Amino acid sequence: MNIIKRPRRNRRSKAIRDLNSELSISSKQFIIPHFLLAKKNAKEEIISMPGRYRLGIDKLLKEVDIDLKLGIKAILLFGQTKDAKDKSRDGRQAWDPNGTLQGAIRSLKANFGDDVVVITDVCLCAYTDHGHCGFIQNEKIVNDKSIEAIAKIALSHAEAGVDIVAPSDMLDGRVKKIRTTLDKEDLEDVGIMSYAVKYASAYYGPFREAADSSPVWGDRQTYQMDIRNTKEAIREAKIDEEEGADILMVKPALAFLDIIKAVSSESSLPLSAYNVSGEYASIKAAAERGWLNEALVVRENLYAIARAGANQIISYHARDAIEGRWL
Repeated sequence: MNIIKRPRRNRRSKAIRDLNSELSISSKQFIIPHFLLAKKNAKEEIISMPGRYRLGIDKLLKEVDIDLKLGIKAILLFGQTKDAKDKSRDGRQAWDPNGTLQGAIRSLKANFGDDVVVITDVCLCAYTDHGHCGFIQNEKIVNDKSIEAIAKIALSHAEAGVDIVAPSDMLDGRVKKIRTTLDKEDLEDVGIMSYAVKYASAYYGPFREAADSSPVWGDRQTYQMDIRNTKEAIREAKIDEEEGADILMVKPALAFLDIIKAVSSESSLPLSAYNVSGEYASIKAAAERGWLNEALVVRENLYAIARAGANQIISYHARDAIEGRWL
């Protein structure tokens, strides 16, 4: 008997499709980014990222309370100088124990304790007057002196009570330097989420507006990865795992789903994927013009990221996806 194979039976209704689904995403897998301002009660819209804001600490506490009620338990914080004139050649305000980011960590932990996982971006670019992620000598980004400063930043965050530090500079040896520095100060419980595979991508434009971190000359191609490379991504991820990273990250996500898949296949560490600002802004712009159905496109993208192998998703869409039941 020639029986017709009928896979459509498993797609006949939403309930049946849900029953047979191979993948699910929960609120607990999301990490939501927040941008800080020095003024406590401030809230400034980020024009290129509709629906996202820079927040003073009082506003941040209210937003995090909403995140927690939605089941989003982890946040990624980005700091900046108290005033643009405070930027310096070495970015020293980044490791000021009384800096905006360090104060935010203390306030978050005082208000929410271990209910929230506080992750902090560790980098110099928002604090230097040149906008690069390391020290400059003869118009070059020097590596080993720069990672000394990166470790100082991580230590200042750890001393303020952070759960996880996330170095985003892509300089060689920074994970080992941070791990050694934290362990020496009996801060071995502080985790490291390494931006292990961070490409020199064109998708970062809106973020650089939000964080005021654009380089004033040149670009970051000597330290961020070449978008053409896959084997290099595996090598970078393995190095960071060997140096003591607890979580690896691939950034951006959507243009590099193949890299997420490759890294997840090579490492047993948890893997985070950063659904970046340009990916977010593109969808928002198209949806505002009626060119895309935002909910359906975001749903599709988030499942693609998870299907590729990400355990965690850093996304500006996180709250909308949970509130709107897009998943």
